Amino acid sequence: MITAADIRVVLVETSHPGNIGAVARSMKNMGLEKLVLVRPRDFPHPEASARASGATDVLERAQVVDSLVEGLADCGLIAATTARDRDQNVRVLDVRDAAQRVVEESLRGPVALLFGNERTGLTNEELALAHLLVRIPANPGYPSLNLAMAVQLVAYEVYRARGARHVAVPPPGAVPLASGAEMQRLYLHLAEVLEQVGFRDRTASGTHLMERIRRFLNRAELDQNEANILRGILTAIQGRRRQAGAHSNNASAEPAPDDGPRPP
Repeated sequence: MITAADIRVVLVETSHPGNIGAVARSMKNMGLEKLVLVRPRDFPHPEASARASGATDVLERAQVVDSLVEGLADCGLIAATTARDRDQNVRVLDVRDAAQRVVEESLRGPVALLFGNERTGLTNEELALAHLLVRIPANPGYPSLNLAMAVQLVAYEVYRARGARHVAVPPPGAVPLASGAEMQRLYLHLAEVLEQVGFRDRTASGTHLMERIRRFLNRAELDQNEANILRGILTAIQGRRRQAGAHSNNASAEPAPDDGPRPP
């Protein structure tokens, strides 16, 4: 797991203890470990522990302070989140760009991600302590985010900026993709059946049908079982055609029925 010991989340005057627990969970999801609480209304609290849902260790390590200045005392870069336009001459960055800057600065010393009260956000005095403001793109008609949601989005971008990527791991017993040789046998089999049933390329040039079939089957990324299923279908079609041909030949070889004497 990627951890970020030098990046801390600072919550100012959080009103609801459940939000503190949800923030702790969001932090742990994204490898953030340090939580600073500035004058929380109720903490510790059973609801905070319940909402943390497995991240109670983050709550247990949380630092509770009486002032924001104290909470930021040893931090270098301070990035404050806000959903409102401000008149202050402070740099405003998109959350993705801000996350990159936060990660870079965390290599030099502690960095703070600052979040305000659920109802009022950060005051201008609190924002004045920040080096930059972070904006999370949202619907202009309804840009308000729940506190835990905002922390989750910022923490996610920080996690990605630290180099985290999803790597798909095939489940146990996963069937391998069909090999090039297996796909080639499928294409030859398919071309043979198309010829047998009289399916022709109806385009002007009449030469690109198999190329197109190859393209869309390659996009499907067939595994070995799927390629075998298609070949089984083609074999069944050929078997049905042979049976139909045999019945037709038998019917033509039988003598015409005798309907009795013909009139002279």
